[in-house]
Amino acid sequence: MKRWVVSSICFALTLSSAYYTNAAEESSVDKAREALTKQDEDADSAKQLEEVFQAAEKNYSLLKKGKMSLTYGFDYSYFGDQRLDIDVVEGRFRNFDITPSAQHTFTNSFSFDYGLLDNLTLSTRVPLVAKYDTQDEKSATEFGDISFTTRWQPFAYVPGKPSYTIFGTFKSKTGVSPYEIDVNRQLSTGSGYYSFSVGGSFSKVLDPVIVFSSLSFSYPIKEEELNQVRGGTVLTEVEPANSLSLSAGFSYALSYDVSLSVSSQFSYSDETVLRFRGGIESVVQDQVSSLMSFALGIRVSDTKIINTSVGFGLTEDSPDVTMGVSIPINIAGLKEE
Repeated sequence: MKRWVVSSICFALTLSSAYYTNAAEESSVDKAREALTKQDEDADSAKQLEEVFQAAEKNYSLLKKGKMSLTYGFDYSYFGDQRLDIDVVEGRFRNFDITPSAQHTFTNSFSFDYGLLDNLTLSTRVPLVAKYDTQDEKSATEFGDISFTTRWQPFAYVPGKPSYTIFGTFKSKTGVSPYEIDVNRQLSTGSGYYSFSVGGSFSKVLDPVIVFSSLSFSYPIKEEELNQVRGGTVLTEVEPANSLSLSAGFSYALSYDVSLSVSSQFSYSDETVLRFRGGIESVVQDQVSSLMSFALGIRVSDTKIINTSVGFGLTEDSPDVTMGVSIPINIAGLKEE
């Protein structure tokens, strides 16, 4: 029974971190290791489990000082909508058209983590984005927005208490900007502006269930000196919306090899302001998006756990469907000995 509890905690934590990489539960790993060392007759099994912990540890605890890890992720999202095209000339509608829009987005990403201190981890994520619009038959394949994240665990773990992590993220605008393309012929692969995010997360082990939650605030940087033609006028400035995001869920260990996670995500964005040449200003009203996600973690070998997920949008501003997979990569020089 003890070994089942240990494996349940490990794999439930692994799956929950497929979406919330900022959740930290380092102590559960230490507790599991301590339990394993108490069983002399299980020395070989303990060694194998130790390798599994090492392969999955980056997902739910901060890396030890000097340690590194690399993870490959693949994500797909589908967004279908009805697009409204209106031309207004001197207060009169000259053109009114409603056309369906369907956009597929495929993202391949590599995430690299480095333990600067035992309770401080630096991370970077490099995405390669491929988009395809089935209605207008437009496509794009370019780098997305590269991001840099710092995660800090301020308090040592206390058995039976929640584990907290504070994080901050800087997102670049390395992807193709939606404010610099020809909107009639091209698609963007990035947000088009720099942004900073700060937040915190917690997780708690309630054997064999792990509960977790995260709250973050994002502040974007205003984009100026633009020169994009839109609807007969020229876009010169964009003031993106601030956003607040909340997520919560739980993971449950079904067996030694399988764990299930259920989570929900909620995001609120305030107004986005678009300014055009000639003093014209347009305001995009605030938006609310929500997503329900289900994820499954499967141990395929003694040292590798694959996480798969599927999500469904609950509001009009959310993707209709999302799917993803996350695979740890062990290469020479990165795998812990």
